Amino acid sequence: MIELGKVQELEIVRTKEFGVYLSEKAGDEAAVLLPKKKVPEGARIGDRISVFIYKDSSDRLIATTGMPKLQVGETAILEVKEVGKIGAFLDMGLEKDLLLPFKEQTHPVRRGEKCLVCLYVDKSHRLAATMKVYSHMSSESPYKAEDWVEGTIYEINEAIGAFVAVDNKYYGLIPKSEMYGRFREGDPVKARVMRVREDGKLDLCVREKAYVQMGADAEAVLQAIDEFDGVLPFNDKARPETILREFNMSKNAFKRAVGRLLKEGKIRITEKTIERI
Repeated sequence: MIELGKVQELEIVRTKEFGVYLSEKAGDEAAVLLPKKKVPEGARIGDRISVFIYKDSSDRLIATTGMPKLQVGETAILEVKEVGKIGAFLDMGLEKDLLLPFKEQTHPVRRGEKCLVCLYVDKSHRLAATMKVYSHMSSESPYKAEDWVEGTIYEINEAIGAFVAVDNKYYGLIPKSEMYGRFREGDPVKARVMRVREDGKLDLCVREKAYVQMGADAEAVLQAIDEFDGVLPFNDKARPETILREFNMSKNAFKRAVGRLLKEGKIRITEKTIERI
């Protein structure tokens, strides 16, 4: 069976001036054209060739020896080449660009933007892309707790957190309670695996464990005090929102850092400030 959107190894069953026709095996009725400019030099009837199957501008099945950046069911980061009347067109590594319909965008994309998408076959039997990749993620990652991983943020839910495609294919989540800093859809992220859930999904954190992170946080607080000419205009009783805005850390992390600096004799706390000693 010749499958749209898949890389397959097919046999050359007949030749024409404009290319060769490929089938799974000689005698099959179903055949697909591989244009002459894509036929490997010296290829003959009976040879088997790895090709990707897509549709040309006339909506006919066609083969290419060019390899795409993804196949049906797979995810990849693709660049937006242009935005048209029906959606955006993405560079998938072939001569023909891939349509990302407006209804499949999780936010309006712009030319030059890179976005994580999944390739699928739409209702009209054409290849298309979707940014709604959650259902296409795998829960069978090779990672364990305390591993550091990389991925792409593909959705942000203010009540839940930031959904991350680890290695652009595994389920990951930065819980709302761990979202320190600014996160946007499409951002690459490096994170630590806090735990692997029973269903295989990964809970992530962008910070080190508390006892490791404390040193870096203490340095950040000390640097901020210096930037305020040695007097930070609030102390460890400041509102969590103020601490998050100034340091991208939780109030608990801030208090741990301040406590460490106190113990080291580098600061003193007044009723309204923290001062460098």
